[in-house]
Amino acid sequence: MGVVVIGAGMGGLAAAIELAATGVEVDLFEAGPRVGGKADEVLVDGVAVDTGPTLLTLPHVAAALFRAGGRDISEAVDLVRPDPAFRYHYPDRTTVDVHHAVDDTLASVAASLGPAAAEQLDAHLARARRIWEASSDYFVFGAAPTFQRILTLGPRAWWSLARIDAHKTLWDVICDDVEDERLRWLLARYATYNGSDVRTAPATLACIAWVELGLGAWGIRGGMHALATALADTARQLGVRIHLDTPVERIEVNADRAVAAVHAGRRVACEAVVCNADAAHLYASLLPESSRDAVRVSPDTSTSGWVGVFRARPQDDRVAHEVVFPEHYLDEFADLFGHHRTPRDPTIYTCALSRAHGRDTWDDGEPVFAMINAPAHAPDDQPDWKALARHRLVRSGLLDRDDRLVWQRTPTSLARRFPDTGGAIYGAASSSLFSAFRRPANRVHKLHGLYLAGGSAHPGGGVPLCLQSGRQAAFELVSDLGLSHQLVAK
Repeated sequence: MGVVVIGAGMGGLAAAIELAATGVEVDLFEAGPRVGGKADEVLVDGVAVDTGPTLLTLPHVAAALFRAGGRDISEAVDLVRPDPAFRYHYPDRTTVDVHHAVDDTLASVAASLGPAAAEQLDAHLARARRIWEASSDYFVFGAAPTFQRILTLGPRAWWSLARIDAHKTLWDVICDDVEDERLRWLLARYATYNGSDVRTAPATLACIAWVELGLGAWGIRGGMHALATALADTARQLGVRIHLDTPVERIEVNADRAVAAVHAGRRVACEAVVCNADAAHLYASLLPESSRDAVRVSPDTSTSGWVGVFRARPQDDRVAHEVVFPEHYLDEFADLFGHHRTPRDPTIYTCALSRAHGRDTWDDGEPVFAMINAPAHAPDDQPDWKALARHRLVRSGLLDRDDRLVWQRTPTSLARRFPDTGGAIYGAASSSLFSAFRRPANRVHKLHGLYLAGGSAHPGGGVPLCLQSGRQAAFELVSDLGLSHQLVAK
């Protein structure tokens, strides 16, 4: 018997690769027609466009997976870095460009917002770097944190963790470091990278700013889905059997142990199961009712979102990633998390897919991906996302009036694709200091032979964290099987 992996998203692909690299026999079952999970693509008027994540950080995590399959990341995918990377548009018509080199970004901020703002951003990034270096070993590259584990680490680790500002909120430390409201908004955006509320998320999340601005961000030539395809190729080369259009209906449990997966009435016996489905789906639909208390599901649901693709007239000055802010940005978080409604005056994020990822274009236009944050379980009858996006983007000059929407996905359609999630993109939100401790661990201690991977499990949402989640699940599974495995985490 081998191991069954449920879900060919980033976490499932990572787990399958790490397991197969140690000689474990792996069957990977995917409900959809393609690998990649939320890192999907669709064909629109003959051009393939991304429908999920649009940026890669921490590429060394993906590189470790390709190495496990005997490949260099440069052989598997082509990383690209258009410059400038981001352009932020403010209601007062100010724009700020973000570059790949920190010094270039600081110079851009100084030119747009003044030298004092650049100095404050520099100081904030120094804090963000300290937080990342103090916390990543305990909250990203390792087993899921527990209070008991933290207590056993000793004084040196306690001193390090004391520097992550966990007693403050992310908004607190942004306001401590930065005076310019526009720069505060730019930094507050990083809370949305895992669907959280900047007003309540722990200041530990300030590290996201360092990860993107300091350590760097990349595109993938051919789109983010090309990363999933390359990982699937690596998995197959290692002997992983990938079964597409094959949804697992339930996990069979016997004597507090996961012993089989069932699809289309067929039972596949196994030594263990790695579930890359959302923890909410595992709890509600895959586990027998008598075993559900083995899995904890966080009540803090991350945001969902409306996504659209416009067929846009090419613009010479279009930037790979652009953000258009509303009049009052913090009102967006109040709407999302306080009133559980789509923001009345939302921020619009766009990705010019041909510039960010070298995606193909149409003869008369290029694909522009647009996103509006929305709460999970948002109904389709309100608001008119298409009109909201078009109005804001035309007013900001990012679209022409004749540019047309050629594809869209609502939170409801995302929820249909990923059952029991309500359309939440990132699993659980990081809404408090305790969120990291409440997130499901990669090993289910109350149900032997069951392991979790993906954005709803440790260490959380986002492409590199999902990849690391799959790697950590595989590491713990291999350890439990008594096999030799060296996980290079960082």
